[in-house]
Amino acid sequence: MTLDPLPIHGGDIAAASARYGVPRADWLDLSTGINPNPYPRLEVPDAAWRALPDAALGDALTAAARAGYGVAPRAAVVAASGTQALIQWLPRLVMAHDVAVVSPTYGEHAAAWAAVGAKVREVERIEDGDDADVLVVVNPNNPDGRAYEPLDLLRRAEERARDGRLIVVDEAFADVTPEISLAAKAGADGLVVLRSFGKFFGLAGVRLGFALCPPGCGARLAAAMGPWAVSGPAAAIGARALADAAWIDATRRELRAMAARMDALLTGAGLTVIGGTDLFRLTHFDEALPVYHALAKRGVLTRAFAARPGWLRFGLPADSAAFERFAEALRAAVAEAAVSDPG
Repeated sequence: MTLDPLPIHGGDIAAASARYGVPRADWLDLSTGINPNPYPRLEVPDAAWRALPDAALGDALTAAARAGYGVAPRAAVVAASGTQALIQWLPRLVMAHDVAVVSPTYGEHAAAWAAVGAKVREVERIEDGDDADVLVVVNPNNPDGRAYEPLDLLRRAEERARDGRLIVVDEAFADVTPEISLAAKAGADGLVVLRSFGKFFGLAGVRLGFALCPPGCGARLAAAMGPWAVSGPAAAIGARALADAAWIDATRRELRAMAARMDALLTGAGLTVIGGTDLFRLTHFDEALPVYHALAKRGVLTRAFAARPGWLRFGLPADSAAFERFAEALRAAVAEAAVSDPG
């Protein structure tokens, strides 16, 4: 069944409110992979608000990122106002005619390389992109959670470095699976690793991300973004959060338990969980789009995909009350979809 209008992009509550008539404050937003229980220690020194970010604050942030992510000493750690800024700058600094993006995945990778005139191929298997000048891999992948062995990715980086080619590994969701991260191998030629702060820490509005890369690449990125690429408040919050090992460990355990609870709820309603991470779950359901619209009418925004109408992705509810609200809405939405298409 094809339904109009097409799905709204994740996180766009304003558009959802306009389309479905649900007040902005009444939405349960499960359309992103952002931790619904954000890092709580948001105190910012007064100086971080009043003064331009100085070198000491920047050094504290990169040191916390280096330690928190386990970055190799030889690697450059470049902070930016979100990973999106790095995704857009890399194509302007790396000469590439042929770019392969392992897909389906975050669409901005392909868009950023295409914007500078590169020929972009979206490939289903990583092997199909081995001949490209630049290979882009999201690990673990969004939206299906597909994961790649770090040693296999490192081997590809080593092969590419021999003739000046590159692999970009976007680890936006790797905080929940640190064992697959290449941060400890960052700095190797042919490899750029991207890390996102906002998803795991639940603070997407802070706009903070990092590139872990060889020193030469890091210098070019830092120069391209210019001074004060990260705001003082973002640097202060990021430095504190990345160093809070106790909160990080506890949050990994909590997210794992929440994802398991979500799986039980989804399968109990008749949806098949086909992938995801501990920050989001991807399901297949024959009537995914009708369920998407039925949930939205009840003030629950999820993530549907026009190109894959059987897929529906769910973020995590924040607490038991949100889980109960979602469970009730999902049961009603599935029943409504069955009535609308009984065959």
